[in-house]
Amino acid sequence: MAARPNTYVPVTIADGIRLSARRVPSKLALQERDRRLSFAELVDRLHRVANGALDGLNLAAGDHAAIFAPNCLEYVEVACGLAAAGITAALVNARANPSELAYVCDDAEAKVLFVHASLEETARAAELATVERMIVIGGDYEDWLALGSARAPDMRLEEWDDFLLPYTAGTTGRAKGVRLSHRARVLTFFAMAVEYGCYSPDDRAVAIAPLFHGGGFSFCAATIFFGGSCVIAPRFDAEETLRLLSEQHATTVFMVPTHFSAIFALGQETLRRYSVTALRGLISNAAPLSQVMKERIVEHFGGGLLFESYGSTEASLITTLRPADQLRKEQCVGLPFPATELRLVGEAGDEVSAGDVGEVLVRSPYLFNGYWNRPEDTDRALRDGFFATGDLGRHDEEGYLYLVDRKHDKIVSGGVNIYPREVEEVLIRHPAVLEAAVFGVPDDYWGEAVHAVVATRSGAALSETDLLAFAEASLARYKLPKAVEFAEALPRNAAGKLLRRELREPFWAGRDRRIS
Repeated sequence: MAARPNTYVPVTIADGIRLSARRVPSKLALQERDRRLSFAELVDRLHRVANGALDGLNLAAGDHAAIFAPNCLEYVEVACGLAAAGITAALVNARANPSELAYVCDDAEAKVLFVHASLEETARAAELATVERMIVIGGDYEDWLALGSARAPDMRLEEWDDFLLPYTAGTTGRAKGVRLSHRARVLTFFAMAVEYGCYSPDDRAVAIAPLFHGGGFSFCAATIFFGGSCVIAPRFDAEETLRLLSEQHATTVFMVPTHFSAIFALGQETLRRYSVTALRGLISNAAPLSQVMKERIVEHFGGGLLFESYGSTEASLITTLRPADQLRKEQCVGLPFPATELRLVGEAGDEVSAGDVGEVLVRSPYLFNGYWNRPEDTDRALRDGFFATGDLGRHDEEGYLYLVDRKHDKIVSGGVNIYPREVEEVLIRHPAVLEAAVFGVPDDYWGEAVHAVVATRSGAALSETDLLAFAEASLARYKLPKAVEFAEALPRNAAGKLLRRELREPFWAGRDRRIS
């Protein structure tokens, strides 16, 4: 094996931002409302965070801190500044209650908590066992920051070192800390630049997805890593998003399906008010887009913009369906991301043939370093270097991937496999249906029965009988829901992923649900 060359330079997030700052120091890096940071100012503050953590907070490389905040400029500078000192930030859902905050901080063994002033009350109410110091963004943060040196910290980082510790959405149980390395993130950024073509020094992004979500943070950070400018929206508002895209002449934006739903709910009169002709890449990720929604996006924004990517916190981006294929490949998530290898395997671990359903396994340079303090979970998730996603899919003769469902969401009724997503895709084609969730409930005869919860569009009237009659035209009878509930909205996590577990669990209370 060749020795490491003397020219070796590890790739890290902070170094990328520093080098972009050297190109044009005065250029806008980040903006939030009327607050702006040039690249020179951002790097100055990154260094102050790093040195303040090492000197003023007595943290050391390898330690953990935590960030509990909505989207703001400080989120980026704290996360990247800590990483420049070798300190990893655990990212906490900004909607967490005191118990959930305490769980993440304690699990991550965070010694310092950076909390936004708007969430300070929640943080003070939490019983934080490991946190020794709390710094309030919008409170004592600026005073603390001013004490740190603006010089680059004298520290050598390795690209394999942990950069961030986001916590998985927890759709199937307690959230786990996902160790993301500098190397995996930087290589992901380069692949994004290649695949999407809208991450360069000339690009302008609007960040509306939560920064505490791995994808939300990455799509923001990639922009400034390459010297582009990013406007951060403190929270998502559908019309405000259109206004920002128009006024900022944004070239790229990352959104999840619920964002698109809210935008189209504004109505045509509002949509026509905003011009978004500068867009070069409209990226959707974190949850599957329905085919109906894809068609609406292409019709409104144009045919050359939409990229739908499939990925996970652990594996980063896995596949992309490019604009040219959006209407050609229905309910498809595309081809493997650059430098990504996919396998679809059956229960015995053998690769399945085209058209057959198997679990999606992925191997790439973007994989996580493992779960924090959970070696057994890490071992279960990795199989011969491949990450087992827990998703079921099939591929066609051209190699395109189609997601069928989550492995544990599969319904087994009378010994026959039924995939909720297939049923949901049919239900949401009804013009009165806004969104639908399908899952299995106990049935003494069949083992499981198909059950649906449906949210209708505002003002729409719909009966169970009418909806099932509509669905019967496209689904075999055994796939039809045995019952339909109507709800105002469906539960989703911050990434927009449907939380079927919350709907399903009451039906299975006290009963054992086994999926083979």
